[in-house]
Amino acid sequence: MSESLIETAATKQVDDLYWRANYSAITESDEQLRKIVASTDLPPLMVALAAATGDYSILRDELRPPQPPVDTVGQPHGGMDAAAQEAARELAFQALRRIRDEKITSVETLDDEQATTILDWITNQATTDYHQMLKHDMALVPEVSGAPAFTKEQVAPTRDFTVAVIGSGVAGMAAAYRLKQAGLDYTVFEKGHEVGGTWWKNTYPGVRLDTPNYAYSFSFAQRDDWPQQFSEGPEIHKYTRDVAERGGITQNIQMGTEVLSATWDEEDGRWVLSMIVDGGEVQERRFNAVLTAVGQLDRPKFPDTPGHDTFAGVHVHSAEWKPGIDLKGKKVAVIGTGASAYQIVPAIVDEVEELKIFQRSSPWMLPTPFYYEDMPESVTWLVEHLPQYGQWLRFWQHWLGVEGRQHTTAADPNWTKDGSVSAVNERVRQQLTEMLKEQYADRPDLLAKVTPDYIVGGKRMLRDNGVWAKSLKKPQTTLVTSGMSEMTEAGIIDGDGTLHELDVIIYATGFQASEFLEPLRITGREGKDIHEYWGGNATAYAGATVPGFPNLFIVSGPNTGHVVNGSLFSMIEYGLTYILDALNIVLDKDIKALDLKQEVLDAFVADLDAANAQKAWGHPEVHTWYKNKFGRVSQIWPYPIVEYWNITRAVDRSQYTEIR
Repeated sequence: MSESLIETAATKQVDDLYWRANYSAITESDEQLRKIVASTDLPPLMVALAAATGDYSILRDELRPPQPPVDTVGQPHGGMDAAAQEAARELAFQALRRIRDEKITSVETLDDEQATTILDWITNQATTDYHQMLKHDMALVPEVSGAPAFTKEQVAPTRDFTVAVIGSGVAGMAAAYRLKQAGLDYTVFEKGHEVGGTWWKNTYPGVRLDTPNYAYSFSFAQRDDWPQQFSEGPEIHKYTRDVAERGGITQNIQMGTEVLSATWDEEDGRWVLSMIVDGGEVQERRFNAVLTAVGQLDRPKFPDTPGHDTFAGVHVHSAEWKPGIDLKGKKVAVIGTGASAYQIVPAIVDEVEELKIFQRSSPWMLPTPFYYEDMPESVTWLVEHLPQYGQWLRFWQHWLGVEGRQHTTAADPNWTKDGSVSAVNERVRQQLTEMLKEQYADRPDLLAKVTPDYIVGGKRMLRDNGVWAKSLKKPQTTLVTSGMSEMTEAGIIDGDGTLHELDVIIYATGFQASEFLEPLRITGREGKDIHEYWGGNATAYAGATVPGFPNLFIVSGPNTGHVVNGSLFSMIEYGLTYILDALNIVLDKDIKALDLKQEVLDAFVADLDAANAQKAWGHPEVHTWYKNKFGRVSQIWPYPIVEYWNITRAVDRSQYTEIR
């Protein structure tokens, strides 16, 4: 980031590492501008034009995108009808021409009234309960960003206070950035040799996002030049490295360092971290607070099929891919049909001689025909020429995900039909089933196998652009649904007793997601071990803090996952606001630590469990990694995301014991 851009961003107090002071001047003809407007999603274009020109009259009441609830596929332009689209395009053309003629190449930050006007229009008058939360993701409203409301210099300039962050994936990077903004002394410990977490580790064939790319980014790092609508893994990893550099956190990351344990020293009031550096000797360091950001999708899970150690060929988990693996002309098995398998299979099917896919349950899939496509040319042009257009496109995608499809997963207590939890849920099931019938009309033998037998929304749905069906129909592909009875030196014996001879086995079998913080050994007050305390049932208030473990905070902890609404980045950033407020209290009140009261967690978890029981994924017939070994949903946030926002705005000191 150039010095001039840093200075401009600092002057305007815009909390965005990708802030651009100036954009390219528009030189295109009227005809070209009309073509751009005709091929662009209107809601984000309209608000970008209003902000750039200062003319909010173009955001007319009758042109509000109505945004009907999305069951399977969202409607273009937020559901605007043909007449509204035509009127909006004319207004957009006139505004874009004005930007060209007046040579507007920059945009000012918004005051609260302007931001509210935009919010009121683009959200179709969503309740004001959402406004502050949504402004958090509006780069041009700097006073409501996620930046900490304090600095250490302001509240405790002379106190020695250090913070450890464990992990440098997206959660650890966000933590580091906010700690840096607060002026706290912090160190990030990363056992690998790269930032990026999941996106550094996962290099399997076909790896890419299944979330629209603009929405998959930090509010403080709103990159606007994404090359694809759902970017490939290397592009996301590049983004994480870039954010670390631009955010100035790389110098605080200690690579090649695996934290083995954290032990609370009651007398000292600090955590003692034991770590091993580059496989060498164990070292110890002390910190006033610890933020764990080790992620949930980190420890691979393997099936316990008898004889799994006897296979003589190459075997690899998707999360531990080895670049030198040669699949050309080989007999390959992919075990699993979840998110990673759905990406791997189409990427390798034309390379192998035989492909055996071992399926336990078939996934529900959402139609996404543009899943592999590059960003439209109109978007690329607008990003370069219309100030802040990329940020407004990000905001639009973010807003569409705030409510998302949560209405499709809510259980109706009066609904009695098997296989669904409500009339809406049943309607979605029927729609998706009809789409499968169309895809497999020529292969009824496959249709029976690929039609899921579980409730829609019970598990994460995948993106369907037709490549999965095409891969399964290829002559070299066999879909095995009888299970695996045994593995041998030669391959896999299925549930029907048939031996499938193989050269390579690819495990696309997911992760030990419910085993939070494993294999870290964490010992809190009075020698309490966190894993013994949890007993396999991880819980934390706001997903962040656990009784008996003062000043230990989990970033992206239990029950902060999302399925049909919200965003990974939102949950991380909102949780960090809460964590930073806790550290602010510790510093401002000159106490050693805060320790959550048990009764507070108990009440919180009771409410969570009741809410999750009323969702598709909480149904007793649904078996998913969202649930732990006790059948409790330990992964997912069941409420509207605005409720997590409200909970994480500030720490209630009455819910904590203050350690002095």
